[in-house]
Amino acid sequence: MGLKIAVASGKGGTGKTTVSTNLFFALKGKVEERVDFFDCDVEEPNSGIFLKGNLESEKDVLTNIPVIDPQKCTFCGRCVHYCEAHAILMVKEIGHIAVMEDLCTSCGACIYACNDGAITEKPKSLGKVRHYDIDGSRFIEGEINIGTAFATPVIKAVKKEIDDKAVSIIDSPPGTSCPVIETVHNTDFVIVVTEPTPFGLHDLKLMVETIRQTGNIFGVVINKAGFAYDELYNFLKKENIPLLLEIPFERESAKNYSHGELLIKHDNKLSDGLLEMYKKIQGHVTMAKKEGAL
Repeated sequence: MGLKIAVASGKGGTGKTTVSTNLFFALKGKVEERVDFFDCDVEEPNSGIFLKGNLESEKDVLTNIPVIDPQKCTFCGRCVHYCEAHAILMVKEIGHIAVMEDLCTSCGACIYACNDGAITEKPKSLGKVRHYDIDGSRFIEGEINIGTAFATPVIKAVKKEIDDKAVSIIDSPPGTSCPVIETVHNTDFVIVVTEPTPFGLHDLKLMVETIRQTGNIFGVVINKAGFAYDELYNFLKKENIPLLLEIPFERESAKNYSHGELLIKHDNKLSDGLLEMYKKIQGHVTMAKKEGAL
């Protein structure tokens, strides 16, 4: 049974990429299905530091940007009125009109609004999607271009490569904004990574609220565990949130991570724990499907 598992966190630095990359290698070769990895943290993709795949292909993610011909434009202002992104600048008195491309969402409303045939479109690259091979598994990485404000089209392009028959590990951007919503959309399970600190709990609460609104089933991994912070555990118990795994805070693990090394290469218990967590996730997904939640 293929599974789409997103790994998210309410804030950066909690260990989201640590969990996702180590889970990928813990499952690879241990489950019947092919295991693929998708880096949807397109503003700062760094899973490749740990995955080290062989680059097979790279393609641009394109969108259409309007181009306004000032010779045909009558400066009626309809396109400016229709543009909810406020991406069109018009100064009628001097006959100037232009599209501010960094603000444009490519919705096409301006073309619909124009009655004078003054607006056409041109392609613009938002970023790239790269395909890597890791011993028969696929690693798909998205990265937006510098200065690009909209990450969701690139995330969509990455997720189009998902094979429903494979186990897909999807590394989400941090936070609770639109890119995260797009990443967890249409996934089977969300692993929420947190840490036992006041900041970790604060952002976990935001993430839990967000995930509940998306309707995803989810559980929590506590990274850097070992600190006596009962408020976090009390919150999980009160909200009836499954605790999937605890990864202890260890200086040696931090050292290995800083060198781009996987934790499971030095910790067999963690590898076993990740496999056990995967079985828990399978159980939660199976239960949700029986209950009609998926």
